[in-house]
Amino acid sequence: MTTYDTELIMRAVAVTGTRNTGHRRLDEYADLFRDYLGPFASSEAHFYIGGAKGIDSMSLIWLAGNTSAVITIVVPGRIDQQPPEARQAIARTRDRVKEIVELRAPELKAPAYHARNRWMVDRASMTIGFPHHAEESSGTWQTLNYTRDQGKPCLIVPV
Repeated sequence: MTTYDTELIMRAVAVTGTRNTGHRRLDEYADLFRDYLGPFASSEAHFYIGGAKGIDSMSLIWLAGNTSAVITIVVPGRIDQQPPEARQAIARTRDRVKEIVELRAPELKAPAYHARNRWMVDRASMTIGFPHHAEESSGTWQTLNYTRDQGKPCLIVPV
């Protein structure tokens, strides 16, 4: 891989991960984000985040507070349909969010979340996933598998 390839990969990153995060302390997640998101978070980088609770909200807060990267939040329906924790994270970081994309799915079921995940991956050059080890058929894995099927690199950080 050339320097040019590395620079292209580092420009647009989709972030996906579990909603179940209570099994680790917040400082552990901050360390993971520093180690695995931080290297990609240059001022030219653009992160696409799903706007859900768990990894989405925690990575949003970390990126907004610790980097100058561009942030886009993508939700399957509307922001007001997101869980309270996610809406709070979005409100808290709104001044750092470049764009909020509401895909306005008529029903918030698996197809809407999968469409959201594909939307992010289609615009990213790589995906960083934080799957929970016990969720083998999760949306996180759907996103990582879709990334792989598109021939794009994935960084998988099990939590």
